[in-house]
Amino acid sequence: MTQEFGEIKLVDIREIWEDEAKEFTPWLAENIGRLGEALGLELELRSTEAPVGGFALDILAHDLNRDRPVVIENQLSATNHDHLGKLLTYASGYDAGIVIWIAPEFRDEHRQALDWLNQHTDNNTDFFGVIVELLKIDDSRPAFRFTHVAAPNEWRKDRVGPAGGQPSARAEAYRTFFQELVDELREQHRFTGARLAQPHNWYSFASGFAGITYGAAFVQNDRVRAEVYIDVGEECRNKEIFDSLAKASAELEVQFGEKLVWERLDEKRASRAGVYRLGNIEMSVMGQ
Repeated sequence: MTQEFGEIKLVDIREIWEDEAKEFTPWLAENIGRLGEALGLELELRSTEAPVGGFALDILAHDLNRDRPVVIENQLSATNHDHLGKLLTYASGYDAGIVIWIAPEFRDEHRQALDWLNQHTDNNTDFFGVIVELLKIDDSRPAFRFTHVAAPNEWRKDRVGPAGGQPSARAEAYRTFFQELVDELREQHRFTGARLAQPHNWYSFASGFAGITYGAAFVQNDRVRAEVYIDVGEECRNKEIFDSLAKASAELEVQFGEKLVWERLDEKRASRAGVYRLGNIEMSVMGQ
């Protein structure tokens, strides 16, 4: 029997979003996790129309994996010099660690500009050029797709230490451990879209709620912690959220399956709850 296939059609994105600021930017903010998944990043939304002097950045986000600001500039037309200038202005205004430019079409000279920036900036700044497309099969509902056309050289930028040299053996051991964790959570549990671990003793994952993250960390006294970390930017609000959760601790611990350690951290802005296990990076990776 002959199999019949549908025809994939490219949809003009202006059929869905007519206004960039009022329609596309809010939609992109709501789907920040899907953008992060396409780029192998854990992105958390901070704000839209974020002020930069007398201008406004489309989206300000945060890279949970490396704890750095992310600026996102988007447009509904082919890339142009005006948006490139805005992108660099906003990046400098927020001292961004990740800079993302999104458009339905990238001109070669602008893709080359991002490649040049990736080649000539330090290890702490990454530039991405991302095409957004809308696709249909026959008369189906449209589906969106993010495809990066410019990205940092992962080997050059992610396999070196902060000063440009090779990471220490311990830092590389952290990277190895968390790379295995990230891969398992992404491939087996579809918990994250992240793809690259960093040479740090911790790793954070988006929860779907801004300012509240899941994390794993190697801590002092040969312990490992899995946690829910609360930092929405305001100490009073952090403590309110923590206290509300702590009041429901009995029910939450039944659902979780064991007791949690509740740490209000009154000497700090943030709070957390989690579980501890004995262990260190040598036991986990080095086999000592």
